[in-house]
Amino acid sequence: MTSIASARPSLTSNDSAVLQALFDAESSPSSGITVDPSLPSWPSSLKISQEDLSSLSQRETEIIRKLQADEPPSEETVKSALNDFDTLLSQYPTYPSAYTNRAQTLRLLIDIIHNNHESKSDNVQGSISELDDAALFSPQTSELSSRIFSDLGQAINLATPASPADAVSSAQARLLADAHTHRGYLLLKAARGKKAQSDEDGSDMSGPERLRGLGADQLEEMASRDFFFGGRYGNKVAQQLSVQTNPYAKMCGAIVKEAMRKEVEG
Repeated sequence: MTSIASARPSLTSNDSAVLQALFDAESSPSSGITVDPSLPSWPSSLKISQEDLSSLSQRETEIIRKLQADEPPSEETVKSALNDFDTLLSQYPTYPSAYTNRAQTLRLLIDIIHNNHESKSDNVQGSISELDDAALFSPQTSELSSRIFSDLGQAINLATPASPADAVSSAQARLLADAHTHRGYLLLKAARGKKAQSDEDGSDMSGPERLRGLGADQLEEMASRDFFFGGRYGNKVAQQLSVQTNPYAKMCGAIVKEAMRKEVEG
């Protein structure tokens, strides 16, 4: 009987690296990123001076504090915060952080609109997760969901270094980890929602127009890619989800499970 240890040398170094990357969430996601705390928060290509950055950070903090003043915030408070972010970004359209915070604020507004709609119809049923899925992809919130994807995409585009080999600042790494993970989470929910609705009645779900023509498998692969980058920039949850949603890891996992099943049976 050939042991695993004696069989291992037959794998090439590339094969071993691929298998490790597929099944070990800690093996590769963050290994290619250099975070340099001495770098300025944002690349000079964004053309935001240090003086402006200090002012922007203060304005952003004030907007967030208004949202946190009420638990939960009212619809009026959330819309006021969105207007403030709109004004800030109209003046400084290359400031990445405000896009991620506006995306989070849009999520708050979607939840409020959905909960108000459900309350009026006296039809509040299901778990928080189910309500969240329904809120994100209901016809009433399609435009807001589209804006979330747009904001996250813009933040990622602005903060991503020109070359994968370039070092990033601590602020860049944190934003890219959060934005990729947030978008991956939304894509994964879209994939599961589309599969569930398709299984139920064969129809396509509502939600952002850019996602409507995509199948559940395509959406899950997109989510896996975002989770990979989220993990690469340091988000531990994204590292785990990257492995769980990786189609090659899932395929290899199924093969391994089947082989183990046959060995147990025989």
